[in-house]
Amino acid sequence: MADKFMNVADTPDGPSCAPFAIVPHDINPLAAVPKGIYVGSGGDVTLRGKDSDADVTYYNLPDASYIAVRASHVRFTGTTASNMIAEA
Repeated sequence: MADKFMNVADTPDGPSCAPFAIVPHDINPLAAVPKGIYVGSGGDVTLRGKDSDADVTYYNLPDASYIAVRASHVRFTGTTASNMIAEA
């Protein structure tokens, strides 16, 4: 398959090239640091930013919302949202 953008540099605000499903876990980090997180089914998301030493919780996110954050972890504890996709 031809990719006419193969010579274009990946940027933080560019489209995701390697999205993956997020399985929240209290210890394990995400497989890769994403550009952001798509939340399919709303709720709360507790995560840690890639350069942070503390977790934060995004409360009451609606279905089909987007969190513009580069996270290292999405925690199981405190996360009620589901069907999340990392935009990596």
